[in-house]
Amino acid sequence: MRLLKTLILTTAVLPAMAMAAAPDPRILGAQVLLDRLGFGPGVIDGAKGASFTGALKGYQEAKGLPETGQLDAATLESFEPHRAMPTVIEIKLNEQILEGPFVGPLPAKEIDKAKMKSLGYSDAAEKLAERYHTTKATLIALNKPGAKLAVGAVIKVPNVIPPKQEFAESLNPAWRKTLWTLNVGSDQPEGAKVVVDKSDSVLRVFDGAGKLVAQFPATMGSGHDPLPIGNWKIQGAAYNPPFHYNAELFWDAENKDEKALLPPGPNGPVGVVWLDLDKKHYGIHGTPNPEKIGRTESHGCIRLTNWDAARLAMMIKPGTPATFQE
Repeated sequence: MRLLKTLILTTAVLPAMAMAAAPDPRILGAQVLLDRLGFGPGVIDGAKGASFTGALKGYQEAKGLPETGQLDAATLESFEPHRAMPTVIEIKLNEQILEGPFVGPLPAKEIDKAKMKSLGYSDAAEKLAERYHTTKATLIALNKPGAKLAVGAVIKVPNVIPPKQEFAESLNPAWRKTLWTLNVGSDQPEGAKVVVDKSDSVLRVFDGAGKLVAQFPATMGSGHDPLPIGNWKIQGAAYNPPFHYNAELFWDAENKDEKALLPPGPNGPVGVVWLDLDKKHYGIHGTPNPEKIGRTESHGCIRLTNWDAARLAMMIKPGTPATFQE
């Protein structure tokens, strides 16, 4: 049996998160429902914020409800058919869920990351947080102090487990495993157009009839590398890609001479997937820092959480138009 790391969810292990507020059950429940319905609220943490408000507005637009961005009566009523499934569940940890290898803390410099075999999860707690679309702090809040992450242990998590994960056998086995790890379902809607809206910091997916079928919070551009406004196409996807680091392309790089090939992994600069655009050096991709989506700048590309980027990759095909607008 392979050696599994055991972590303890206590403030002694994660002291920086000790003062985090307990999640609001009402908000957390709504976040889980929105996530399952394809209107990503970002990390599920039971707290209000811009990503949660944006998710509510997107859902309300898709349902023809007043776009208040609030958990109003009409929105809560529309949730009723989906409340049969609990929003927080208990799971028993097994070897597959806890499978490593875990790489520990990542070095700060890209040139040092290039020396690693993979940019995998730092520890089991980080993997679990990403698998259940949440944060380590929220896992701590949902469980008793001292809860161990070990085979056979039972812990509480946000219920983002999809109803179906029946992927085609032709799909790359490593990518199928990534989709399973991230709790991405196989029954995604078919997207005919992607719209990235700078004013709302969201990426929207529309079907062939022009109906909004999914929406995700996004980080896009900066003062140094602005979002390339215009009409583009998604040319294809690279799953679990390595990353060609070229310091000359990054305004904030310290050493402009550095170039390196970084290994793949969820903690790589583009996360688990890269959707290439027909504009050189630009794409839609994942991130090693899901909690920062919509709150920090990017180097011009469109950054989503790993689970949202993976879900988007399942919705679109090469040639899908992508409009970037103010």
